[in-house]
Amino acid sequence: MFDEYNFPAGAEFDDAAPTLQTFVYCSRAAEDIDDDAVGRIVESAQRRNLTRGITGVLVFGSGVFFQWIEGPPAQMKNLIAGLHADPRHYDIVSLDRSEENRERLYPNWEMERVEADSIIPVLHDALETAEDENNIAALKRILEHISAGPLNSLGRT
Repeated sequence: MFDEYNFPAGAEFDDAAPTLQTFVYCSRAAEDIDDDAVGRIVESAQRRNLTRGITGVLVFGSGVFFQWIEGPPAQMKNLIAGLHADPRHYDIVSLDRSEENRERLYPNWEMERVEADSIIPVLHDALETAEDENNIAALKRILEHISAGPLNSLGRT
């Protein structure tokens, strides 16, 4: 699903590869989150993720987070629970959660921030395939929020 939007092509699947859990989500940033706060989030995640064996990317723009993270299932379970409890964002929509034996898509990125150029097509694609009513409603709110102002604006609607 994400290959079309400048995300890495499919990883090589191999029974000898490590078991990795993947979590892909989007959410709306809390009102006080700005670029500096996101920079601090990334720096903190890089330190923590290095010891946990977690890698991934974070996209931030228009007050919206999009994140792809991967790592050992036990570590990911704890991280996902923490994400859902984090007051720095809301309207969390799970776009993908899977577990498989494969190589990492981001082997050297404990957490990297990338530009938001591709977030809108990804969110539209997610909306087209969403089945959960809560996710559909949250995705619509996120897309309305983005369309309400210029890219990288941070106001809440």
